Amino acid sequence: MLGRRIAAAVCALALVAPAGVFAQGRQVSDRHNRGINAREHRQALRIRDGREDNELTRRELDRLRADEASVRAEERVYRKSGDGLSRWERRDLQNDLNRTSREIYRAKHNNRAPK
Repeated sequence: MLGRRIAAAVCALALVAPAGVFAQGRQVSDRHNRGINAREHRQALRIRDGREDNELTRRELDRLRADEASVRAEERVYRKSGDGLSRWERRDLQNDLNRTSREIYRAKHNNRAPK
């Protein structure tokens, strides 16, 4: 009797465990997607703060917004191409976001006054 219960519990665990692994893998993928979108949002806020604090010239602001739009357009193309973002696509977007982040920092800290 006890042996049957143990066998049933092992079988149930064998059926449930793969579903848990699949769900966990999906959460990792969702976290990466939120990570890129959250990062784009934070960078947009940094640009807006730079404009409000008069740290960016009009030309710098236009360039940063164009860079932002370029990254968003590239992300749209990647997402349309298949099921989510591949590792290579995510890495490419992160590199683009790194470059934009450095440009935001440099533009905000170069002591140029808006006209």
